[in-house]
Amino acid sequence: MPGTNLTRDEAQQRARLLSTHAYEIELDLSGAQEGGTFRSVTTVRFDCAEGGAASFIDLVAPEVREVVLNGTALDPAEVFADSRIALPSLAAGANELRVVAECAYTNTGEGLHRFVDPVDQQAYLYTQFEVPDARRVFACFEQPDLKATFRFTVRAPEGWTVVSNSPLADGADKPADTTWRFEPTPPISSYITAIIAGPYHSVHSTWEGDGRSVPLGIHCRPSLAEHLDADALFEVTRLGFDWFQEKFDHPYPFTKYDQLFVPEFNAGAMENAGAVTIRDQYVFRSKVTDAAYETRAETVLHELAHMWFGDLVTMEWWNDLWLNESFATYTSIACLAHAPGSDWPHAWTTFANSMKTWAYRQDQLPSTHPIMAEIRDLDDVLVNFDGITYAKGASVLKQLVAYVGTDEFFRGVQTYFKRHAWGNTRLPDLLGALEETSGRDLKAWSKAWLQTAGINVLRPEIETAADGTVSSFAVRQEAPALPAGATGEPVLRPHRIAIGAYDLDGSGKLVRTDRIELDVDGELTEVPALAGKRRPAVILLNDDDLSYAKVRLDPESLATVTQHLGDFAESLPRALCWASAWDMTRDGELAARDYLELVLSGISKETDIGVVQSLHRQVKLALDLYAAPSWRELGLAKWSDAALERLRAAEPGSDHQLAWTRAFAATARTEEQLDLLAGLLDGTESVEGLTIDTELRWALLVRLAATGRAGEPDIAAELERDRTSAGEQHAATARAARPTAEAKAEAWASVVESDQLPNSVQEAVIGGFVQTDQRELLAPYTAKYFDAVKAVWDARSHEMAQQIVVGLYPALQVSRETLDATDAWLASAEPSAALRRLVTESRAGVERALKAQAADAAAGV
Repeated sequence: MPGTNLTRDEAQQRARLLSTHAYEIELDLSGAQEGGTFRSVTTVRFDCAEGGAASFIDLVAPEVREVVLNGTALDPAEVFADSRIALPSLAAGANELRVVAECAYTNTGEGLHRFVDPVDQQAYLYTQFEVPDARRVFACFEQPDLKATFRFTVRAPEGWTVVSNSPLADGADKPADTTWRFEPTPPISSYITAIIAGPYHSVHSTWEGDGRSVPLGIHCRPSLAEHLDADALFEVTRLGFDWFQEKFDHPYPFTKYDQLFVPEFNAGAMENAGAVTIRDQYVFRSKVTDAAYETRAETVLHELAHMWFGDLVTMEWWNDLWLNESFATYTSIACLAHAPGSDWPHAWTTFANSMKTWAYRQDQLPSTHPIMAEIRDLDDVLVNFDGITYAKGASVLKQLVAYVGTDEFFRGVQTYFKRHAWGNTRLPDLLGALEETSGRDLKAWSKAWLQTAGINVLRPEIETAADGTVSSFAVRQEAPALPAGATGEPVLRPHRIAIGAYDLDGSGKLVRTDRIELDVDGELTEVPALAGKRRPAVILLNDDDLSYAKVRLDPESLATVTQHLGDFAESLPRALCWASAWDMTRDGELAARDYLELVLSGISKETDIGVVQSLHRQVKLALDLYAAPSWRELGLAKWSDAALERLRAAEPGSDHQLAWTRAFAATARTEEQLDLLAGLLDGTESVEGLTIDTELRWALLVRLAATGRAGEPDIAAELERDRTSAGEQHAATARAARPTAEAKAEAWASVVESDQLPNSVQEAVIGGFVQTDQRELLAPYTAKYFDAVKAVWDARSHEMAQQIVVGLYPALQVSRETLDATDAWLASAEPSAALRRLVTESRAGVERALKAQAADAAAGV
């Protein structure tokens, strides 16, 4: 039986047989306030190439009441099983199918998610369909290449707002009674259709340009309306409209553009055509740093870019998912970096220090795969929204732009949109357009970069003459062996890179004095342009971050960087050096204690707040996982002392003060430090310029709970102050964080032994359960994890199961015993390929930590 899976072969066979034209979908959501199920009526018109052939349509529903094919009623008990309705004896040419079903609301963030706001006790709904969950709301051919038009009619409670991909029919600005009838969409894939419904708060505006006016809407729950900075969101949205219209040379494809901030969202956002859903944590309830606003802006632009790349032109099958995500990631960051009026021209710095490190980490796991991944079925793609698909793909697109030229790249993209609008494509379609505009043969480039796995290392080889000039310089490229268990062979790739020469100026700043751009290919590439020039203080490979590779410094450059990393005049070379140091720490080439010293010596001079916050996270991770256990507590004490010192020294009210406060709150450990947290929380202590607002209060309380300084009465009192969905999630984290066997058992049971928690609360409980200071308390749960994980995977929805499988893996138990327990389970449990991948990735983290701990211990001898 197929269950809920669909193979690529089945999808290809169905696409050869069928062509879809139009859906009419009626949803009765009038009972949403009470929950339960809702009535779904689907009428779909499609052609069949072979008279008498059989096929199937997808549906996940508790009950199917009617199936009528070409006027003939079929018995649901006979044709509906698992997630499919069998369609026998199709007519040659036109066919019409009507399906009436009772579908279920969910609390998992999949299908039609239902949430009740504790502030107003009102229900709020939204759909999330990627990858295969439109079938939870209406019957459909659930694959991206069977595009059709979709006309939705929705019955909703009085006073609700309903938003879909299209405007209301006949130009109406309000529904007929409580029934919302929408215009049909253009031909799109089922996974980007959407319905959002509830008593949402709405703000409206327009984008004016290209001779047209596009209506814009921003929506959130009324309980968040006071925090909604709609003007700032409209400003970023218009920035993207202006820049994308120019670069893509194709009109915005849809008739309006709504952005809906919705609760309990599993991802950052979703590119539903003309009706983007975004996690409502981006409606900031409390002060955040500029890095959070930059991340939000990138998310807004990422989804807007999808309106062209993904929605107008869509991948044929999920092996080209990277075409959607990498392109949207690259263009959103390029827009932030280059669009006139952007507040974040340093966006490539953020990319180098955050998203790219995600790619490097993913690419060194046993599950590493080519950017163009082999996707055999839906189970494969569900675990493939990873650092390779997003961040490595975007890095490689940046490399491609450097390789073919920026203007040539965008001319190729323009050709691609004109040629394939409203259609489905594969990789050769994009490469062919780029070859036409650039004159480059991209077949070899594509094979090397998109169809192979792994990461290269670039090292400088330099010889210096007695007079201090460079006598020879070359770039050595290495292709390390792929991790054990990975498929494929290591390869050397062509890299378009810049080499930067840096020297200290009179003010003590490291400034670039020379730049050479060239192609690196093969094992050794000579760079004669540097010969005869005075040896600079720092030679930085891959300057400007044009390519995707791990970069190492020669000994003299490393010595200078160690002393002066914070002295680079520009943010991007600093970020590249920070990223290289972090990569060396993960690889065991730089001891965790030395990484701590490097960060402490340079972070006070780091002006980019996003980089500062990345360093905070990385230092904490290095100390928790990569430091030798015998030295770990000393290192954590040094870090918490330094965080408090910098918190007190930071400019009052600044982003840096807030960031250091959060870093200190995450690691405070001595009685005096915990007294300070408690004092800040109850108001008996203060720091000039620091506002202890709602989100910061919870950060302080969670740490106090995790260290035993706060208990259930404190948590309940704080929840009474913040009786919101966010407050409930924070309270769940704090309760699970308490350092008692009873608290851990209660948290474990609520997640693993029960399936009643909604997705956001389950995630919050897992986050509280795993506390790095509680290794001994958590040790018994290693065996419990392996006893339970397969049953959890088989019983829960994908999103809920993945939270548990990854979040509760015993990653803190860094030992040979954890590896052995994992190996024994992998050998005996017969997990599915997707589950095996997730557990194997988690195992690799423990194996890496063991090696890094050994390196740190050796450095301390």
